[in-house]
Amino acid sequence: MSAVASRIRVLVVDDEENIRRMVRVCLEAAGHTVTLAPTAEAAVAAARRSPPDLALVDVRLGAADGLEVTRALRQEAPGARVVMMTAYATVDNAVAAMKAGASDYLPKPFTPEQLLHAVQRAVASASLEHELAELRRQGPSRTQPRFDSQSVAYREALAVAARVAPTEATVLLQGETGTGKGVLARHIHALSPRAARPLVTVNFAVLSPSLIENELFGHARGAFTGADGARAGHVEAAGTGTLFLDEVGDLPREVQGKLLRLLEEREYVRVGDIEPRRSEARIVAATHRDLRAEVAAGRFREDLYFRLNVITVRVPPLRERRDDLPSLAASILADLCRRQHRRPMTLDPSTLAALMAHDWPGNLRELVNALERAVILAGGDLLTVDLLPDELRGRAPAPAAVERPVLAGEAHAEDERLESAERRHIAAVLARHPTLDAAARALGVDPSTLYRKRERYGLR
Repeated sequence: MSAVASRIRVLVVDDEENIRRMVRVCLEAAGHTVTLAPTAEAAVAAARRSPPDLALVDVRLGAADGLEVTRALRQEAPGARVVMMTAYATVDNAVAAMKAGASDYLPKPFTPEQLLHAVQRAVASASLEHELAELRRQGPSRTQPRFDSQSVAYREALAVAARVAPTEATVLLQGETGTGKGVLARHIHALSPRAARPLVTVNFAVLSPSLIENELFGHARGAFTGADGARAGHVEAAGTGTLFLDEVGDLPREVQGKLLRLLEEREYVRVGDIEPRRSEARIVAATHRDLRAEVAAGRFREDLYFRLNVITVRVPPLRERRDDLPSLAASILADLCRRQHRRPMTLDPSTLAALMAHDWPGNLRELVNALERAVILAGGDLLTVDLLPDELRGRAPAPAAVERPVLAGEAHAEDERLESAERRHIAAVLARHPTLDAAARALGVDPSTLYRKRERYGLR
């Protein structure tokens, strides 16, 4: 399907003539070209003659199986999207349809608006896939993310986020705790047409399971003891902006079906109410969990996983972004100094070497905490390595039961290790920058400090 097509070729496969006629009238009125097929054989023949951009396929075609038809159509027209139409809208049917190659399913009976919305989703999804394929073909060197990053993995994440942002596609951000998934969610919102509208965040990991539904959807007056008035939830607060569902993998199983309804039908119901409400918010979700494993373990609904997993952006851990550490640390340090009402501080090269040598299991959150501690403890304008937590200096305290003094030889060996790491890092930065001033800016230190370190280590 063309990335810019607004009018597409649609193949309608249904053995009920009234359904075929209704779909044709709706889609032709919207400007699409429609071909009708009452049987599986007719559908495959039509796709062979003229591959469609989109196929609407009934799950049951008399004696034929709509899932088999879907597989056959995907072979004849690999670029076509398939939407299953079914009067038997069960979870098992939906999952089976998507495994057969369908991108969506449309429960019968459906209104013209629901039909057009399903077609619009298919067009948007195909357009996005086309753009992402082109992005991968161009390679990371052709992308220009808004954030400055030297990490190939993070540049790719930023580039995909930039491509996804202008669309309506649901986005799933996958990454370890503390990698900055919330930062990337705000980046997507800021680049989207909804940037001037609300960005509302719900973190399921910090909410009591008994309160999640109320926080998400709100409640009606009298829904429970103490509910003296109606209350809007986060979905309603998001309006036509972006709803960021953080740690969606922690969502209780009993609420997952209600989130699925929000994603599929754009509807939700307040706690204690019976009247469905519409939502036009764009959904961005994030999790540190492996949702495939959660599905296999029975803790996460498979159909909800498919709905969330339209576009997945992998947010790399900090240990895969070592080239970004100097600029990240300098930026975080400047922000912390402003918040602490301190004069600007600089990182001593040995401090930066210690940061570069650490594996950062806590990712960005651990980096921020380490630098905040150092800023609070610092007596001057230079952040020295002794201000860092013990584990960053390679001297994590031993458990109390086996606590012993650090021997002089061990301390000397540790100092040599840090100096060696510092020398290698400074040499690498000097090699990448044409002048001492440019290298000093990259390191976040004064040129005079870098000059002394360069002389000490015999670097040119």
